[in-house]
Amino acid sequence: MTVAARRLPSSVWVTGLTVGAVAVVAVLAVKAEQGPQPHATAAARPSASASAQPSAKPSQAAAPGVPDGSGAGRRVVYSLGQKRVWLVDASEQTRRTFAVWPGSVSPAPGTYAVGQRDAARTGSDGVAIEHVMFFATGSGLSIAFSNAVDGASPQPASAGVQTGGIRMSKADGTALWAFGDTGTEVTVVK
Repeated sequence: MTVAARRLPSSVWVTGLTVGAVAVVAVLAVKAEQGPQPHATAAARPSASASAQPSAKPSQAAAPGVPDGSGAGRRVVYSLGQKRVWLVDASEQTRRTFAVWPGSVSPAPGTYAVGQRDAARTGSDGVAIEHVMFFATGSGLSIAFSNAVDGASPQPASAGVQTGGIRMSKADGTALWAFGDTGTEVTVVK
C-alpha cells in the first residue's frame, strides 16, 4: 500500500475536528450553566507586612461560609458586618459569594423579599447603575443591590448624604440579577 492510499481524505479530518470542537463547547456550556464551582483553598497565612494603601476593590480572600441563622432554602444572604452577599440555592449550596460596598444607610437584620427590579436607572449618587433589586427601606430610603454600569466602585458619600445602594462589581451584579427575581428572599444578618 502506498502512502497516498493510507491517507484519510481532508473531509474526514475536518469532520473529526468539528465534532471534537462541538464536544468541548458542549462540556464548557454545561459547566457554565451549573454556575461557579467551589474550589479548595489553602488556609490564609498571616503576613508580616501590610499594604500602606487600601485597595479600592473589596477583599478577594477566601470566602467565608454562609452565616449561621441566615434562614433556609433558596435566598440571598447579606451580612452587614462582613459586607458580603451569598447566593444560596434550594439545596443549601452557595452558588456565588462576593464582597459589596454598602451605602450609608443599612437595612435592619431580618428577612425581606425583592419587591422591585429595574434593569437600569440613575442612583441617588448620580451614577448610572444597573441590575437594581429593591428589597428594604431604612431612614426613609429604598435599599437596593446594584452595580455601576461602568463597573466602578462607588465614591464615599459626602458628609450628611444618605444612600441606600449596596453596590457590587459588574460581574456580581449580573449574577445576582440572574439569581433573584421579584419575591426572592433576602436575609440580612449582622
